[in-house]
Amino acid sequence: MKILAVTNIKGGVGKTTTAVNLAFLSAASGSQTVLWDLDPQGAATYALRCEAGESVSAKKLVAGKRELPELIVRTVHDALDVLPSDFSYRSFDVHLAKRNHPTERLLRMSRSLSERYATLFLDCPAGISLLSENVLRAADAVIVPLIPTPFSVRMLEQLQGFIANSGWSDIALLPFFSMVDRRRGMHQEVLAQTRERFPGLLQTEVPYSSEIERMSLRRAPIPSYAPRSAAANTYRTLWSEIELRLNPAPGLRARAKR
Repeated sequence: MKILAVTNIKGGVGKTTTAVNLAFLSAASGSQTVLWDLDPQGAATYALRCEAGESVSAKKLVAGKRELPELIVRTVHDALDVLPSDFSYRSFDVHLAKRNHPTERLLRMSRSLSERYATLFLDCPAGISLLSENVLRAADAVIVPLIPTPFSVRMLEQLQGFIANSGWSDIALLPFFSMVDRRRGMHQEVLAQTRERFPGLLQTEVPYSSEIERMSLRRAPIPSYAPRSAAANTYRTLWSEIELRLNPAPGLRARAKR
């Protein structure tokens, strides 16, 4: 099972929109997919019209008193399920800190999903915490939406440094620009400078768009209700680029080893 975390230290950069649309596209491609909404605000849970069957606290999950497969909620979309958020997730760090090997707990909990799912998406709250350290330790890839501002780029530097200092060289760091408005001079300047400094940035840019903002009103992934729209095509391109990074063609893989 591939674990893909959608995260950024900074909030308000489009994490949930990204997680919901990419998880839908993963499922639409034939991969059994589950999205775990780790944000206590529960935006992904709301967007996919899912509610927990019962309230299960972070304390019970971390202590092993409940298992993740018990909490899965099906969506109306084929091959896409959700692990709904719970408001108790705001205290995840407190309960993780009480366990042995606290930074490995999320990875251990997620193993119970591997027989059923090929892909697990983690929609993460903003910030650096014990929970986010768990996420980074568990993830095969970290998808990082960035808005084109110096503060957002600084957060990428901090995240990259945190991963490097932790010695997690096997994590694929996949940042991309979100909420882009190329009519703005500062956006164009930051885009150019950041691409020069971070050559690993994904090429796909998600524009600032009222069409994307309306997703919260429709409460569904954009490709599900507007499959021919520009926004849906942008997320398809982004997902294709991520898949290529995670599963390079044999020729590209051979060249990368040289």
